[in-house]
Amino acid sequence: MAVAPLSEKRAYYTSLVAPKRLPTLEVPIGDVPVGGKNPIRIQTMTTTDTLDIEGTVAQVIRLVEAGAEYVRITAPSQKEAEALGEIKKKLRQKGYSVPLVADIHFTPRAAEIAARLVEKVRINPGNYADKKRFEKRTYTDTEYEAELERIYERFAPLVRVCKTYGTAMRIGVNHGSLSDRILNRYGDTPEGMVESAMEFVRICEAEGFYSIVISMKASNPAVMVAAYRHLVARLREHGRLYPIHLGVTEAGDGSDGRIKSALGIECLLLDGIGDTVRVSLTEPPENEMPTCKALVSFAECHRDAALSLPEPTWESGGLSFERYSRWSVETIGPPHPAVVIADHSHQLRGIDLYGGDQTPDFIYVGRQVPDCQPPVPLIYDALVWEKVARPQDIPYFPSMAAWQAAPLRHPKLNFVRLQPQDLLEGRIAELESPNTVWVIEAEGKTAGRLVRWMRLYATQLGLPIPMIARLNLHPPQNSPEPRPAHALAVEAACQVSPFLVDNFVDGLWLYIHDRPPAAGVRIAFDLLQAARLRIVRTDYIACPSCGRTLFNLEEVTARIRARTSHLKGLKIAIMGCIVNGPGEMADADYGYVGAGPHTIHLYRGKEIVRKNVHESEALEALIELIRSDGRWIDPPDTPVPSAELLP
Repeated sequence: MAVAPLSEKRAYYTSLVAPKRLPTLEVPIGDVPVGGKNPIRIQTMTTTDTLDIEGTVAQVIRLVEAGAEYVRITAPSQKEAEALGEIKKKLRQKGYSVPLVADIHFTPRAAEIAARLVEKVRINPGNYADKKRFEKRTYTDTEYEAELERIYERFAPLVRVCKTYGTAMRIGVNHGSLSDRILNRYGDTPEGMVESAMEFVRICEAEGFYSIVISMKASNPAVMVAAYRHLVARLREHGRLYPIHLGVTEAGDGSDGRIKSALGIECLLLDGIGDTVRVSLTEPPENEMPTCKALVSFAECHRDAALSLPEPTWESGGLSFERYSRWSVETIGPPHPAVVIADHSHQLRGIDLYGGDQTPDFIYVGRQVPDCQPPVPLIYDALVWEKVARPQDIPYFPSMAAWQAAPLRHPKLNFVRLQPQDLLEGRIAELESPNTVWVIEAEGKTAGRLVRWMRLYATQLGLPIPMIARLNLHPPQNSPEPRPAHALAVEAACQVSPFLVDNFVDGLWLYIHDRPPAAGVRIAFDLLQAARLRIVRTDYIACPSCGRTLFNLEEVTARIRARTSHLKGLKIAIMGCIVNGPGEMADADYGYVGAGPHTIHLYRGKEIVRKNVHESEALEALIELIRSDGRWIDPPDTPVPSAELLP
């Protein structure tokens, strides 16, 4: 089993202006095939104890009726694997033919039992034949080859069972649970994630088995997107495009979990990547279905909408992330975090209620003149600015022509709308203005793609200029009811996903037509937080729970969030069990990991610092750990804007 080299230059996409769905192979999974010309499939996972057969059957039925096309069930040992047969039997007796997927960690024997009973097995290459030891060592080529031979011997029996029984397999890589072998040779990188999968793909192919689906999950949407792009590029080189399962792992709950998932998944779906999706929420699995459906629906509605613009170049091929702006204008651009602009051009109400970390950096009032003077600069339409502005207020010019013809400009900062024609005409001297930030206005089916095009085409011209994305989000046509908060957050994440994950802009300016301005501000901060372009509060990495979880993950997550949500920039992982805990919490600062009934292990990074803390004491112990590291601060008494102004 030779070690395949990683090529230095690859491309994952076919077109940046008119993408088409990736032509993957079709893989049969029961009577619901995936890949090829089949629809994008929706799936989820049960949270019941697998040995509770009646409870698991009932939950599977609820999930199918909510829209799940595949349902995954944990099988951590042989007992649970054997129970899958009875679960499947009872479902079939009740008239449900949904394909079942066995979720396997560490236990090859359980996988081989399950592969005889269900339609698909999911294995994690990082722990299927390896125990995670976090060992640091250098592998010679001979030693690495010996490791691959050992993996072949452990994994090939499962492949042969799958081939014999017609069972499909998902090779599901997780960023935080790469094997020591991969970490020591490739690092904790997207390239390492891809190689982790390809090691197992080559074994499958050596056995003549091709019913494979591949996933590259991470809790950070940017890492997740990079890994999938590397995977597609690698599969193109390899010569077989296997179906791809998309997901952001340990996304959390509420709007945060939905936004993280939407940013990563939709970014790829809009480029034609992805044959099946799962939104992992720390909530009842039924709650995942509306977001899954929304992501698939958005992709089907928007993916094939083309830009009537020339194809731009993308030097990195989308395979590495960098800050595309190379200078700042005042506080906009590197090294500053992305800014947020509130749009009060149609409603001055609430302009004086902002406070705390989610206060916008600027407030656009258009042609209106407010009675009060908020503590942040106001942006006026240029003609009004000339007459009423304070020294700190900023003009907005609707076009480059208006900016060029203006008798008066701000000496330090001007916002100017940039349009594709300005770039196509190559007005490089004007665009390099040292006191100007360019605003890209977009709406409709190609909004996100247009912002991406503007950045890439400007970069192609050698213009790493600061840019702000101004998006107009309209309510659905013929919909008398306002969009629910979660649905609105998901839609906004879908719109910005083609450019936000790639760090293409230096700020967000959202105008949501059927909501108060504070709603746009709140969602903009949520989007930037999820993309890690601006950290305004604690980041939670929470697994979605499953049959291995030994405490109420939803309740515990809510309690931890209530006590720690003011710890700006801290990353806290809340993991249901030690199977996924130490590895898959990836880059968290602290970990709260289920160890057994009513017991918790506490981690600092990937180092366990307290074992078997009783659940009743674990939250206070976590806080004390944070305090002992000097990272605890008392929560502030910050006024919150009126609830009627928020989503």
